[in-house]
Amino acid sequence: MDISEAELRTFEGLRRIISHLRGPDGCPWDRVQTHASLKSYLIEEAYEALAALDENDADKLCDELGDLMLEVLLHVQLAEEAGEFTLEDVVYRIATKLVRRHPHVFGDEHADTPEDVMARWTKIKDEERGGEGSALASMPLAMPALAYAQRLQDRAARVGFRWPDIRQAAGKLEEEIAELSEAGDADEKREEMGDVLFMIVSLARYLELDAEEALRLANSKFYRRFTSMEAIARERGLLLADLSLGELEALWKEAKERLRS
Repeated sequence: MDISEAELRTFEGLRRIISHLRGPDGCPWDRVQTHASLKSYLIEEAYEALAALDENDADKLCDELGDLMLEVLLHVQLAEEAGEFTLEDVVYRIATKLVRRHPHVFGDEHADTPEDVMARWTKIKDEERGGEGSALASMPLAMPALAYAQRLQDRAARVGFRWPDIRQAAGKLEEEIAELSEAGDADEKREEMGDVLFMIVSLARYLELDAEEALRLANSKFYRRFTSMEAIARERGLLLADLSLGELEALWKEAKERLRS
């Protein structure tokens, strides 16, 4: 297959490449893929795009969005081959949804604040369901548990189911922590730990923070500091497992200072 430099810069050029990869003279790996086999790659590429955003790295984000687009277009290619739907169908679905759910932009209604928009969006989604079904419907179970908890709470809050203020939410968290400390067997401890985590997500909402993002950044910070500790220990011929708790704490603080500098 010949493809010009100019075509490499076009959406249609990318579509041709993907189609050829799936074709008889294409790639053995690409030819055997299915919607199911590609699921994990879709999730992985989405998280790599998130990592690029967390790092505020525009060049990396450009690469990762391309990888994410590849996953979307692979699913479209599979669907077209099976006669399920086309790229035009995908585009039409999202375009009509955006117009329908933004009557304040494409119609005669008005929305002056983001809160007005979200309230109207929720009402339109309810109308689309015919007024039936749960406000929690269509929530993807494959989401990470922390992100899923926050989206559940967001949906419930839109219909008024929420703590009146952060003080009461914090009080409920203290109550759940107390119940965790008194839990008996493993099943009870697991349940109470879940309640604690769920309430921590609630606090994040009141602080207008994304709990999943906050934990992801904390994980990244821990990774940097711990690997810095390991590097310092290697420089001194030490093994972390041989150090006392006090020595480890001192090394942790030193690693923090090294990273700051």
